[in-house]
Amino acid sequence: MPAKDLNQGVPDVPYFTPQHLQSPGTPFPTAQNVPTLFKPLTIRGKTLRNRILVAPMCQYSTAGRGADIGSLTDYHVATLGHYALKGSSLVFVEATGVQFNGRISPHCPGLWSDAQIPALRRVSDFIKSQGALSGIQLAHAGRKASTAPPWLSSRDKKVSMRCSKESGGWGDNVVGPMGGKQWSWDGKGNDEEGGFWEPRQLSEQDIQELVRDWASAAERAVKAGIDVIEIHAAHGYLFHQFLSPVTNQRKDQYGGSFENRTRILVDTIRAIRAKIPDSMPLFLRISSTEWMEDTDLGKDFGSWDVESSIRLAKLLPALGVDLLDVSSGGNHPAQRINMFDSKDYQTRIAARIRSELRKEGLDLLIGAVGLITEAEQARDIVEEGGAATKLNGNGDAGVAEEARAAVKMTEGKEAMADVILVARQFMREPEWVLRIAWRLGVDVSWPNQFLRVRFPKL
Repeated sequence: MPAKDLNQGVPDVPYFTPQHLQSPGTPFPTAQNVPTLFKPLTIRGKTLRNRILVAPMCQYSTAGRGADIGSLTDYHVATLGHYALKGSSLVFVEATGVQFNGRISPHCPGLWSDAQIPALRRVSDFIKSQGALSGIQLAHAGRKASTAPPWLSSRDKKVSMRCSKESGGWGDNVVGPMGGKQWSWDGKGNDEEGGFWEPRQLSEQDIQELVRDWASAAERAVKAGIDVIEIHAAHGYLFHQFLSPVTNQRKDQYGGSFENRTRILVDTIRAIRAKIPDSMPLFLRISSTEWMEDTDLGKDFGSWDVESSIRLAKLLPALGVDLLDVSSGGNHPAQRINMFDSKDYQTRIAARIRSELRKEGLDLLIGAVGLITEAEQARDIVEEGGAATKLNGNGDAGVAEEARAAVKMTEGKEAMADVILVARQFMREPEWVLRIAWRLGVDVSWPNQFLRVRFPKL
């Protein structure tokens, strides 16, 4: 019998890809008792089809030199596109340098040139054709720049390995709030055993140019069809370096007081917000604590801690930030945290920040990230009232250890966050959204091409 309906293609995409019967990862209208995790969320002019986001994950897979330097490739269509195909609501392109010297490695993406727009648009188009939103994390690595991809460093048993000019690096143009050997990330500077370059101190003029370059990169993201922009101010990269009194001991308007240390970030938020559409959501990722409170450096100079993050978070709604993505650590090798033993890891910190904002009636969404591996745990993080969590007992020892540590963090009566951002678990299981929906008994749509292999109903 002839088909009554044609296999319709997604409109406004420069190639054919089938229109899904229903957006993957969304519950069917007949689904009962749908948890918040699988309910849509509208932020400004964009709507997430569920509350499960793919966090930015560095892949070190773009060309390090030549005409295609910093441009995304088919590798990114294959990996990021697959997360979108399998139901995640927002897929972020990894940390993307706003300047040539702002990349972590020569093989990280960039958006400092109009030449990089078409490749980004191709990735964004495919993500959106599968019903997800496309996002990009704009970044500058600061003193952690010009290093090798980690598989090369691990081969030589190093934490990091400097990239020379011969391998595409820029050791003479690594920058930070402070300059000189002692301000390299590992404190070893350009010595033979060091893994990071000595940074050059940014001048006030450099900083003002940097703010303009962030805004220009945001404009390029808009031209590439990106739906959401995230500013990366976590994990010891440039903005985190400015926020922390451990790594920022400047004596000018960009150092010293809280207001001065946050100035470059605040100026950048304003510059970006002025260049992007009002309908475009703006996220900010921070390290909510750098875990330096109990170190000698932290005691001598102070550190960026949860109280600092709460103070910053209270400024964000007025600046036009819509969501705070709460991570932690990465600014100094002396940090003291064991994520598997901690009872106050990132999810609980996210909940504390969210609670403090709501006490003052401030409208800022909160994203939780880190060690989110289990269906019940993911559900309970964003569910008002919480629920009992338990492990399914499956998986290898490493995953089980993460899960055991993580499920302890979902206790409480209020929702801990508004969305979850997941990274490593998607690398293990690109179909994670579909699997946890099945585990929770939520009847969600699958991609057209995968309907014949849907999990059976529980």
